[in-house]
Amino acid sequence: MAGTAMTATFLAVIGGASLLAVTARRLRPSDRLPSLEGWALADRSLGPVWTWLLLGGTIFTAYTFTAVPGLAYGNGGAAFFAVPYTVIVCPIAFVLLSRLGEVARRHGYITAADFVRGRYGSPPLALVVALTGILATMPYLALQLLGIRAVLTAGGVYPRGATGDLVMVALFAGLAVATYRHGLRAPTVISALKAVAVFVSLTAVTWLVLERLGGPGPVFDGAAERLGAPALLLTPGQQPAYATLALGSALALLMYPHVLTAGFAADGPRTLRKVAVALPAWTGLLALFGFLGIAALAAGVRAPEGGAETAVPMLVDRLMPGPLAGLVFGAITVGALVPAAVMSIAAATSFVRNVYVEYVHPTATPKRQVRVAKAVSLTAKVGAVAFVFGLRDQDAVNLQLLGGVWILQIFPAVAVGLFTGRLHPRALLAGWGAGMLAGTFLVVREGFSTIGAGPFRIYAGLVALLLNLTVALAGTAVLERLGVPRGTDLTDLPSRLTLRRRPETGANTP
Repeated sequence: MAGTAMTATFLAVIGGASLLAVTARRLRPSDRLPSLEGWALADRSLGPVWTWLLLGGTIFTAYTFTAVPGLAYGNGGAAFFAVPYTVIVCPIAFVLLSRLGEVARRHGYITAADFVRGRYGSPPLALVVALTGILATMPYLALQLLGIRAVLTAGGVYPRGATGDLVMVALFAGLAVATYRHGLRAPTVISALKAVAVFVSLTAVTWLVLERLGGPGPVFDGAAERLGAPALLLTPGQQPAYATLALGSALALLMYPHVLTAGFAADGPRTLRKVAVALPAWTGLLALFGFLGIAALAAGVRAPEGGAETAVPMLVDRLMPGPLAGLVFGAITVGALVPAAVMSIAAATSFVRNVYVEYVHPTATPKRQVRVAKAVSLTAKVGAVAFVFGLRDQDAVNLQLLGGVWILQIFPAVAVGLFTGRLHPRALLAGWGAGMLAGTFLVVREGFSTIGAGPFRIYAGLVALLLNLTVALAGTAVLERLGVPRGTDLTDLPSRLTLRRRPETGANTP
């Protein structure tokens, strides 16, 4: 059970987050009239520091900080695929996110589907991009709640029964009010507290664990004794799965609406490039969390069956003094609130821009769009809470695994479309359909494992993406030969992949 000191520190962190959320309106106050751009993207005014805090706080979720060490606790070295995966994200973000952010800023695009609509002139293609993003985001949002509940239960901070459910509702109610009123500015200011709390608490926890267990050598020796030395290393059969899962996850991450929303809020492409260079600092945190999963093995922590994600919270509760344990639990809880808020904003914005305005109310005023987006954002949070209370935890995990495969299928329309407009929108739509069906079939067939069976075990999302691209390329060739017309390209991007020389550096860039 949680002691008084632990509870007090935990409540202090949560209270600090609430106070910061109240001050969100002071972040770059604007005299502009209400607009979806202002509410969902903070008027595209975030500089390098705020963008780094928000983007890092959005990408590295609370469930990431519990699932990775939980996987390390249960499966050893295979869990560390998340480290190269988040490293690979950085150069991809440097190129893709900065380019897409620049195009979005120039044309007033707020969502990825806006870009697809402008690039290909195809409302159906834009619609499936928007709906895929919403579909993949909702279980991800629910996982933030599961992460909070798992951590707090392991630490004895989460009361059992209806009282615990009320605690969860209260935490999300404060977030919902702040997001409803201030939009993206609320999670932006909270992300500053998240960064400080996570960096400080994790550094302290790692230092104490190393001191108590005698250093990294005894930690890995103890873990190898309990899990088995081979399990801490990758076998040759695991290497294709490890590599393809890391690559596929990196490509999928930048397609999620909440990541693009955080990126579009930057004040320019130069800011996004700076942030992409600095993002590996968050990856270092993730690696330390994975190490704590190994340390939990070495310390003899016994997590409940099917609850490996509670191993690190149990380790913290066992080894850390009350105030520090409360700081860790508070940091992870705040770590869930930031991405949850951005996810609800991104889902609401996609619905308003690409469903409501496009098909329901084309003449909706900016003020009405904001009002509808606020209502949808609130509904998304309520739905996530109901989802967590109404379904098994494993159901949410399974849907999130499917969501990663699904979101990867919009990569050709969005990412490839940044560099060439030669792919036909109808072919892209056919490729998306083929990828969605194939990816879903592969994941469900393997019992909701995203890694296939057999000698060549590779990530199902990547297999579906390759099929998607094959259908899109073949379909484009056929449709062009038949002379099927395509929509008007409203962007100023080249239709073919070209290289231009940057005058300030002399470097060739696409």
